[in-house]
Amino acid sequence: MPIHLDETDKRLLDILQHNNRLTADELGERAGLSRSSVQRRLKRFRDEQIIEADISVLSAHAVGRAMTFIVEVELERERTDLLDEFRRSMLLLEDVQQCYYVTGHTDFILIVTAVDMAAYEEFSRKVFTDNPNIRRFHSNVVVNRVKVGLHVPL
Repeated sequence: MPIHLDETDKRLLDILQHNNRLTADELGERAGLSRSSVQRRLKRFRDEQIIEADISVLSAHAVGRAMTFIVEVELERERTDLLDEFRRSMLLLEDVQQCYYVTGHTDFILIVTAVDMAAYEEFSRKVFTDNPNIRRFHSNVVVNRVKVGLHVPL
């Protein structure tokens, strides 16, 4: 069930989604709040997991991971234990940036980064080809990132 957010909460969260490095004073000035009110709201947002993480978003290209792939994975069997095993394995793989369990003609969609095509081939062989519960996988190579983000409209 969604957590109730007033207009001030939404304004503060929107500001944070664009720049979470602002001080409590700067946030208060932009959101029309006192420093202590900002701090209380931030604590509540984190306690209620409205804010899931405070992270730095890196350029994959700048750190040598020039290739991005969108991979569709279809499992052989969808037993609960096998789904859970696949989910756990994806959580452990640093190459996998995002993993979604989806409906439709595929079971999972992954966002994967790699240094180059050879590294991705090695990854896909190890993770997909050698896994007996994977019926098939389909890789799409990202040519150009048009829009990337996790901003949630408020």
